[in-house]
Amino acid sequence: MASYIARRLAWLPLHLLLVTFFTFSIARFGPGDPVSVAAGQFRDPQVLERVRAERGLDGSLVEQYVRWVNRAVRGDFGQSFLQQGYSVGELIRGKILVSAQLGFISLLIVFGLGIPLGLLAARASGSWIDPLVISVLLFMQALPVLVVIPPLLWLFALRLDILPTGGWDGLVDIYWIRGVVAVPIPDPHLYLPLFVLSLPGFASIARLVRVTALEVLREDYVRTARAKGLSEYTVALKHVLPNSLLPIVTVIGFALTGILGGAFFTETLLGIPGIGRFTFEAVRSRDYDVILALTVIVSAAFVLVNLVAEIAYAFIDPRVRLGAESTT
Repeated sequence: MASYIARRLAWLPLHLLLVTFFTFSIARFGPGDPVSVAAGQFRDPQVLERVRAERGLDGSLVEQYVRWVNRAVRGDFGQSFLQQGYSVGELIRGKILVSAQLGFISLLIVFGLGIPLGLLAARASGSWIDPLVISVLLFMQALPVLVVIPPLLWLFALRLDILPTGGWDGLVDIYWIRGVVAVPIPDPHLYLPLFVLSLPGFASIARLVRVTALEVLREDYVRTARAKGLSEYTVALKHVLPNSLLPIVTVIGFALTGILGGAFFTETLLGIPGIGRFTFEAVRSRDYDVILALTVIVSAAFVLVNLVAEIAYAFIDPRVRLGAESTT
């Protein structure tokens, strides 16, 4: 298993090189270049050439990319072209923390709600509960983020005035009872983004759990457990649930990708200073060094999350672990 993990980690630098090179090439072959974008209406050719040389943007595409890689491996992702005086690392650091908090809580909600709903639908197969749950889940999964946010803002922020229209104020707020007792509660700014980010995710997980649970319920070992006189609770807990969760481990990476994709629109529309909104602004403004740094971070996170999922799957399913050991 250790050699298998080492081999997978060895592929990470190659993966990042390929992704960043294609992103770097697209950015350079696109309309305009970073220096021209940052210069705006200023068009002195000599000054622009001097700035290109200072930023390492002179020479061929390969030479520019090699310079960027040499800086990136030392943790220097360059300077923002639009927010002068700030390094890319300084701009990204705080925004990653905001998005990481939202993403982690969203993942907990996605799996915390999706797994029980899927098991409920599978357990109620053949009754009216099963098609009702599946219909509701399909409806939720089909709702785009851009369609969900405006009516929620209109209802809860404008009409009922119980939630803020957007922004970010941390995870915890303090509610005072008669101005004496302080009770920590989730910050009101969390409810709308968490609902929007979790809605399609837990619907997908619930549908997947339902399908796998129905397959497990038809297996011989489940019928044998019932024939031995085990209660339905014991059968569900010791046989159905563990085997139904095996495919869930493999989709953790895709669930994270879905949350990141939704974060672009959610953070932008709700004014959350996270990495999704920052990426949207960087792409729109063609802030190339910021785009490249974000590409590295998101690609590395996706690869590492999938590696963790594969390792977890190997520990859950002994057949996978034995297969990996036999190839070493």
